[in-house]
This record gives sequence, structure tokens and C-alpha cells, in this order.
Amino acid sequence: MSITLHQVSVPVLIRGLQTLSSLLDKAEQHADEHKLEHDQLIAARLFEDMYPLSAQIQRASDTAKATASRLSGLAAPNFPDDETSFDELQARINKTIVFLEGIPADAIDGREDSKVKMMLRGEEQTMTGRDNLTQFGLPNFMFHVVTAYGILRHNGVKLGKLDYLGL
Repeated sequence: MSITLHQVSVPVLIRGLQTLSSLLDKAEQHADEHKLEHDQLIAARLFEDMYPLSAQIQRASDTAKATASRLSGLAAPNFPDDETSFDELQARINKTIVFLEGIPADAIDGREDSKVKMMLRGEEQTMTGRDNLTQFGLPNFMFHVVTAYGILRHNGVKLGKLDYLGL
């Protein structure tokens, strides 16, 4: 039995976004229980030269949209990076999931060897759809999901590996 490009892309991206949504729920609950300003967690970073939590969510959303767009050839919606609350971050996640759910499997399947072009550090890169997904799209997406997890864990939100895995 073979697995399709759609099966290893869209459902994986949706699951990661659902995990982010769950992590944000726990972060908001933590902030409320400990009487922390929500802004404190939303602006938190692991290190000063890294993006804050809000930008990790934005980058995960952008990466999910761009990856699916590159694979399917369908235009991704553009969202401004202006979220400043848990509700706004959740809305962005939800809009991203809606976009992904609207991509039919046949728009992606069979495009494993199609050429995908993207700009990376100011240079155009060309790879196959398969390589773009496995060597750039998914690793980049998961980087932002795990970094959001790390920021929240570092700031005292009670999370464990199963929270990251979405179980």
C-alpha cells in the first residue's frame, strides 16, 4: 500500500495546527490561573534573538499555507501578522485549517515530482514537491510548533510530550 503526498502533508499540517490551538488553550488557562497578563506569554521568547510566541504561531500558519500552496498550485490566503491576543491567534489557526481543509487531495496527489520554486535567503530554490514537503515544509512547520511548545514550557505552562504530540 502506498501513501500519497496529500496524506503526508495536509492532515499532518492540520494536526500540528490543532496541537498549537490546544497549547494556546493551556497557555491561556495557565495565565488566568496564575494571574499573568496574557501579553506576557504571547510576547515570550526562548532567547532574545528568536521570535516570540505570537510570531511562532504566525510562522507555523504561514508555513502550512505556503507548503500546501506550493504542493497544490492553489493560492494561499494572506494574513497580516497583527495578532496580539490568544483569541486572535486561535482565529488565525482556524482560518489556516479552513484553507487546508479546502484543498482537494487530487490537487496535490501526483505532484510529487513537479517542480516547486521558492525564494530562500534571497535566492530562488527549485525542488520537487516531495522534497519541498519533506526537506523544507514539514521540518520548518514542526520547528515553529515545537518552539511554541518550548516557549510555553519554559514559562511554566504545564505541558508534556503528549501535549506536543496532540494526544
